[in-house]
Amino acid sequence: MPGIIVGIDGSGHARDALEWAVNEAAIRHTPLTVLTVNQTVTGWGVPMSYPGDEELMEKARKAAEEETEVVLEKIAAESRPSVTVKAVTGLPGEALMNAAADADMIVVGSRGAGGFKRLLMGSVSTQVTHHAHCPVVVIPADRD
Repeated sequence: MPGIIVGIDGSGHARDALEWAVNEAAIRHTPLTVLTVNQTVTGWGVPMSYPGDEELMEKARKAAEEETEVVLEKIAAESRPSVTVKAVTGLPGEALMNAAADADMIVVGSRGAGGFKRLLMGSVSTQVTHHAHCPVVVIPADRD
């Protein structure tokens, strides 16, 4: 899908990435896809899903829509880009790269909701920067 893909996970870093991506999509007059990923559990090296995953995915999609709407309200109505919010189940890095197969750009925060705050980049942003087939923008964390 052409345009900009931004991955969000509810973290502050993802919010920064979302804000940057919305502004960039508005400047470029290009569509924006906001993607949130319900991470699957892997067992024996194979992703596994569970019966409650659909409900979790719908909650994640609604939360992503609400967060996106808050960011869009900061932009003048006539400047707002076309935005699609999606929630998928999978491995976050792979899901972002799959969604961005034909995209112009992927935007991610430097770290997500994971617990290793001392890392400069999290596992998803590292994976995407190393393996994506389009330009990747990593929005740096605010200095603490």
